[in-house]
Amino acid sequence: MTKVIDTCSILVLTALICFAANMVGYKGELQTSLLGVGVILAIGVLGFGISQLPLLNKTYTIIWVSLLAIFASSPLCPWSGWIVATTSKIQFMAVATPLLAYAGLAVGKDLAMFKKLSWRIIPVALAVCAGTFLFAAIIAHFALKWEGAI
Repeated sequence: MTKVIDTCSILVLTALICFAANMVGYKGELQTSLLGVGVILAIGVLGFGISQLPLLNKTYTIIWVSLLAIFASSPLCPWSGWIVATTSKIQFMAVATPLLAYAGLAVGKDLAMFKKLSWRIIPVALAVCAGTFLFAAIIAHFALKWEGAI
């Protein structure tokens, strides 16, 4: 039960930071920012709740949150138009900033482990970044070609 309370507290705190960043940094409107962040928070909490169900807790929470978000924004969902219109008012960087800060804190607590890896982490990180960029560019090229944009 403590894990559920801690996770929901972190999600709410992150949502508040996203809301503040969208309001201050991107001059979002109060009602639309609050509603957009609320929808994103609801999807996160529902995805976390699904991941805690007995038969579904064998996979990572991010899978359930992603699947729920994909469904919520797809034409299969009856409210997808409203969800997409509402969440599109939230700027990406307003969401990415607190998440990257949290990731940095999570990595910072394992600094001793990174010291053990020493120089070997550098080529691995470079290979991961290069591979991610190249494959994203290839996928984007084919998608744009298929859509007729290029």
